[in-house]
Amino acid sequence: MTDTPVRPEARPQTTGRPGATLTELAAEIPDLHPRRRAGARVRSVLKHVALVAFALVMLYPLLWMLSSSFKPTSLIFREPGLIPTEWDFSNYADGWTALLHPFHHYLINSALVVLGSVLGNLVSCSMAAYAFARLKFRGRNLWFAIMLMSIMLPIHVIIVPQYILFSSLEWINTFLPLIVPKILATDAFFVFLMVQFFRGIPRELDEAARLDGCGHGRIFLQIMLPLALPALATTAIFTFIWTWNDFFSQLIFLTRPDMYTVPIALRTFVDATSNSSWGPLFAMSIVSLVPVFLVFLFGQKYLVKGIATTGIK
Repeated sequence: MTDTPVRPEARPQTTGRPGATLTELAAEIPDLHPRRRAGARVRSVLKHVALVAFALVMLYPLLWMLSSSFKPTSLIFREPGLIPTEWDFSNYADGWTALLHPFHHYLINSALVVLGSVLGNLVSCSMAAYAFARLKFRGRNLWFAIMLMSIMLPIHVIIVPQYILFSSLEWINTFLPLIVPKILATDAFFVFLMVQFFRGIPRELDEAARLDGCGHGRIFLQIMLPLALPALATTAIFTFIWTWNDFFSQLIFLTRPDMYTVPIALRTFVDATSNSSWGPLFAMSIVSLVPVFLVFLFGQKYLVKGIATTGIK
């Protein structure tokens, strides 16, 4: 039998570069679907335009308030545009000293409440979550279900019993009613968040630590907490934002002007100025938003990791 010669037109066509990689060869193949690529590019542009437009709609109130903080009070509601025709930089100086105390006094009060709340939630919620996720005790599932059901209780239901309790303890007009509940792991959402994160961490790490003689304390401090950094960061960020913006609880428990926090001070600002000095009010509102903006800006990369609760990949 003789080999059948291969006709020249049947031989595979090459690029003339024997050492070329598959990526280089694929790049040399002409695009057979230019219309498909053009359609994908158009859809991408339209999607980004829609996202930018939606972002502008969402940011417009904030931009309007920022613009109004640089306008004279008489022009704030007469000029709806974002670019002031007349600039007034004195709003920040006037707003800083318009109340009974300088505005930094209320910023310090809010910072103390926020610091205590963040530390309390980080310590208590992480410990409660470790107990639900790793320890075995009688009634664990029942207590976990009760903890989850407490999320459905609105604050308006429990505020009156809390006020009666804290009043009997003579804690009214102190920061204790706002900080002590955080130390007792009352924020069930963060407990649930950390429980889900701890459950995603392999138990082999616990078993290896026990073989080395570690107890639950060392496992929790040296293994669980370092691995749960995204969940801890998420807890700290949300606690900061929610506590900084909390108005209702702080209004109930803090009635003395020297104990006011930023949200109550802004509400008092309106009363003290007879609803007329909107420029200084908007200026102090912008000042109060700066800490929230900075915390979210530098901590946003941890939010997705913490909420996903994927543990170790």
